[in-house]
Amino acid sequence: MKFGEVPVAAAAGCLLAHGLKQGAVVFRKGRLLSAADVFALQAEGVDKVIVAQLDGDDVPEDVAAQALADALCGAGAHSTKANTGRANLLADAHGLAVVDAGRIHAINAVHESLTVATVPPFEPIASGQMLATIKIIPYAVPRAALQQALALAQGATPALSVAAFVPRRVALAMTRLADTRAAVLAKMREAVAKRLQPLSSPLQCEAVVQHDVQALASVLRAWADADAADVLLISGIAATVDRADVVPAAIEAAGGTVLHAGMPVDPGNLLVLGTLHGKPVVGLPTCARSPKLNGFDFVLRRLVAGLPVDAAQIMQMGVGGLLTEIPTRPMPRG
Repeated sequence: MKFGEVPVAAAAGCLLAHGLKQGAVVFRKGRLLSAADVFALQAEGVDKVIVAQLDGDDVPEDVAAQALADALCGAGAHSTKANTGRANLLADAHGLAVVDAGRIHAINAVHESLTVATVPPFEPIASGQMLATIKIIPYAVPRAALQQALALAQGATPALSVAAFVPRRVALAMTRLADTRAAVLAKMREAVAKRLQPLSSPLQCEAVVQHDVQALASVLRAWADADAADVLLISGIAATVDRADVVPAAIEAAGGTVLHAGMPVDPGNLLVLGTLHGKPVVGLPTCARSPKLNGFDFVLRRLVAGLPVDAAQIMQMGVGGLLTEIPTRPMPRG
């Protein structure tokens, strides 16, 4: 592509680089100048204009933006019609943004004329919300650069998609000690219920038991045997500080498996992840009593969206895992 100033007489077939207003002539940038346009400009005394002249190996901005947007778009989203070198991806459902960050980085590194901007990976996204925008900076891109970008976009799985939230049946078991105040349990229940509300996943069953391995295991086993819920949540009145502590020990005593204890998200470090009869079991960190974002939210959202959560995934949550401090924390960071 050639860019620069040319005589108006030679501008037919070129793209006007900048908006132009001269007398009766008002042309927007990007206009493909015709012979009539050239005549109109000359009539207004314009003798030179700044234009872009495409070569045979150039791909026009809208064509390039549309091709890349369509190649990036996966399930739960759709691409808009490209205009002025921009095409957007919009969510079709309420869910989580699934972003292959490595491939987006690789595409953005292909050529400065091609840009892709996305929301953060695993960001909650509403139906109709923008998932990504693809913008071509100049009026055209080299064909070889676009082909390279498209090859990166067209992988085995889409680079950008939305995992829709699917209503799940949720069970909540809370443990207590002899001196536990009812208000403490009520606060946790309310916080969990409020997190589930926008996910359309109601509390299907609840239980309060003593902070004891066998008492808790008995409830978990009964729920699992009856297929009473899709996700089992445990709120221990005391924080879990070891795999042998009450919550992880109860998961194993019920016949389940502890997949991971702890997570690199703060607040939320003391979360426990397990499985029981094929159902996910989550031991909540005590910070889940607060409505503020914490590690439990990271896990809960993925489970409701049907995304896999295992030990490897949890250990990858550290980047971006330093969250806002919770004022009620007994011992603040420091």
